[in-house]
Amino acid sequence: MLIRTATCDEMLALWEYADFKSASPTARFFYNNISSGNAVFWTTEDNGKLISELYVFRNLDDKDFANGADRAYLCAFRVKKEYRGRGIGTALIKEVMTSLKSEGIKTVTIGVAPDETDNVRLYRRLGFNDKIKDCFFDPCAMDENMNPKPDELFWLLAKEL
Repeated sequence: MLIRTATCDEMLALWEYADFKSASPTARFFYNNISSGNAVFWTTEDNGKLISELYVFRNLDDKDFANGADRAYLCAFRVKKEYRGRGIGTALIKEVMTSLKSEGIKTVTIGVAPDETDNVRLYRRLGFNDKIKDCFFDPCAMDENMNPKPDELFWLLAKEL
């Protein structure tokens, strides 16, 4: 297994979009932020196949998530179902946090719905024990007008690095 950063075109392929024009508003938001350097796409690769994803946003309009200085937001964390339970997600998050700490990031945030019990347990185990706030808008999920979409309740959790 190889943990590495990936390109915006790899993100489109993983999300099953043929190209930028066919991508959803959210996919275009991710693509543009990766392209500009405001976001980094991290993945785990197994024999050339991308099996996980985690995105780091450095600056977002809501500074509780990422402030462009010393706070970064982790989002869209997924491990393909057939690879879950092997420690891949834990290894990916730890590698990303180590990288962020070396860059001078002091606080990392992550969002999770209260009913995502496996992720809540994982994030708590990794030290995301400070609840910043309840959220009802995802700053990285965009509607057709490129505004954050309303969302079900999720918690913004934080960890000091």
